[in-house]
Amino acid sequence: MHVRRIGVVGIAVLVVIGFVSPLAAAGTVGTTGTAGPAGAGPAPTVDATEPTCSFPLTVTDDTDTEIELESPPESVVTLNPSAAQTMWEIGAEDQVVGTTQHAENLAGAEDRTSVSTESETIEHEIIVDLDPDLVLAPSSDYVSEVDVETLREAGVTVYYFDSAESIDDVRDRTHTIGSLVGECDGAAETVDWMDEELAIVEDALEGEERPDVLYTFFGFTAGEETFIHELIEAGGGTNVAAEAGIAEYQQPTDEMIVEQDPEWLVLNTNSPDVPDAPAYDSTTAVEQNQTVTIDVNHLNRPGPRVVHAVTAMAETFHPEAYAEAVADAETESETDADDESQADSDSESDTTDDSDGIPGFGIVPAGAALLALLGSLAVIRHGDRNP
Repeated sequence: MHVRRIGVVGIAVLVVIGFVSPLAAAGTVGTTGTAGPAGAGPAPTVDATEPTCSFPLTVTDDTDTEIELESPPESVVTLNPSAAQTMWEIGAEDQVVGTTQHAENLAGAEDRTSVSTESETIEHEIIVDLDPDLVLAPSSDYVSEVDVETLREAGVTVYYFDSAESIDDVRDRTHTIGSLVGECDGAAETVDWMDEELAIVEDALEGEERPDVLYTFFGFTAGEETFIHELIEAGGGTNVAAEAGIAEYQQPTDEMIVEQDPEWLVLNTNSPDVPDAPAYDSTTAVEQNQTVTIDVNHLNRPGPRVVHAVTAMAETFHPEAYAEAVADAETESETDADDESQADSDSESDTTDDSDGIPGFGIVPAGAALLALLGSLAVIRHGDRNP
């Protein structure tokens, strides 16, 4: 509670009328910022660096096309599982009316209209019939700029994303989708969760030696310039395919596998078996039974859940360091919670603790000069009162 000492003139007034209106007193307190209603304090300020959800909204997508949204879209179609996953993660799944086949792993996605074939070919007519307010179209093997133009010519509003190449891209895309659909808070919370989990991994990897890792699926591997490469590195491994000069997705040669001799093999749930080949059998990974299978929905889709793939690899490659980092994070979180609770308790105590134990009332000395002038005359200190 803010305490004001009342001067000589004020004392005379108090002696005559016996009280001062709390609202009148509040009106004399200086504030910073623009004044609001009486007693409301300064007007809130907005951090310009944070994404905002204000409509009408005009943005430019990755085809350099200007997109205009008059209000938050009530119906959204996603043309890629990563966009659908992001909508679910930020709490905007109720706005989704159509998804592609490979997004059906999401809870409740089976209730949405499928807008693709089993091979993920986009069904333009189905999308047009849904008449969505917005279509989210991340670039992929199944979504092309031709699809986007076809839909736009039919009068559909489409926002196109370039391929995500890093976890930073996933963060940015999450914020973008949040802004487009009016869920900035949900997007911010999702990115905060990502950052907290990745910070634990980063702490775990500090000073750790990275094992050699090979990702294999259906006889292929992922080299440089792939999202999988970024995840392996973030998870604390060294991608031997990239070390061998492989770019993008290629079939590794037996010679490369033998020469690189990976200590770990990363598999996915769509291709969970180690290739049956002598080159793989000779690796340290196979000889020591060091393989890890990652959910393909977390590994191959550049959405917020890639964090699960990163943490799974970190926990596998560096189990002791990761466990210690998790414990440290939990301890820090508990300490922060205790500190916040104590601060709240102290604040409440400061607000209600008066000399006579009655919140809002009491007797305070007026000071030596005042006592010299008026003897033992006391001044009333007033606080919150019910009118």
